[in-house]
Amino acid sequence: MNAPAARPLVNATRFRTAHAADWERLDVLITQLERRSLRSLSDDDLLALPRLYRTTLSSLAVARDSSLDVALLAYLEQLCARSYFHLYGVQTPALRQAAHFFMRDWPAAVRALWRETLFCVILTALAAVLTYLLVRSDPSWYFSIIPEGLANGRDPAASKAFLRQTLYDKGSDGLGVFATFLFTHNAQIAIFAFALGFALAVPTILLILYNGMMLGAIVAVFAAKNLGPNLAGWLMIHGTTEILAICISGAAGIHIGTAILFPGLRSRAAAVVDAGRTSAVAMGGTVIMLAVAGILEGIGRQLITDDGLRFLIGSAALAGWLVYFFLWGGRKSTNAR
Repeated sequence: MNAPAARPLVNATRFRTAHAADWERLDVLITQLERRSLRSLSDDDLLALPRLYRTTLSSLAVARDSSLDVALLAYLEQLCARSYFHLYGVQTPALRQAAHFFMRDWPAAVRALWRETLFCVILTALAAVLTYLLVRSDPSWYFSIIPEGLANGRDPAASKAFLRQTLYDKGSDGLGVFATFLFTHNAQIAIFAFALGFALAVPTILLILYNGMMLGAIVAVFAAKNLGPNLAGWLMIHGTTEILAICISGAAGIHIGTAILFPGLRSRAAAVVDAGRTSAVAMGGTVIMLAVAGILEGIGRQLITDDGLRFLIGSAALAGWLVYFFLWGGRKSTNAR
């Protein structure tokens, strides 16, 4: 039997001395590219980059074959990886990345979460209906759901005239405080619904339930004074966008939680990484939706007092989001679940 060929012996000190200058120059140029841009390099530097990269790549091959010290091997591997990215990697301009996000990535991520989103919508509606019935039958339940300090007079004891004024008085400070509270509350619900998905989705589901309960309690107070349609019009301008954003955020959290519980044939870590990637894209988009809801709320409260126009704007906003997510944006890039 022939003995295995011995690996070539390389003197580590001589090897470093012979090639360290090229490694260091390549490191300096790549660092300059990372901190600034391609324009910061001179013509000589640009011409030298491919040669330095090939030299360093050859050094890495020798280092691996000769079993040189681990620190040197790690340094050369990292330097070669950084160099490859800047020399051969595709660097997409920021505007194109933004276009890809809006045209493809975001709507595809929301479509991938359609089951979880539908579940959150149904959960919100069910909680709202049950709480509405509960408060209508026993108004004392209202303060168990809505803190008295935040109700600010909008409670079962309020008169019809007062409640109506809060919906149509452009100069009502109380309405402004209430609208700000609703927006802040809903934004917090959206963020926490996503963030707490890692706790097996249980806190996410509870938050979605509580949000629906608050909605049902508020509607019960106004409906008792025959102002239900009026409140619905005021809420719809921004509420259709806001509530859909919360449901998508909850869906993102539930998607992560279910990946932890039921990873399927993949490892649990791989399942969570895949779920987290999709959920993070969807959640990033809900931040935009909440900003749009804030703009719509400001316009609706300050400028629009006609109920019909309020319903029209809210319905158009909801239809626009549904068309964007499920009928238009990035259909070709959607992967079947």
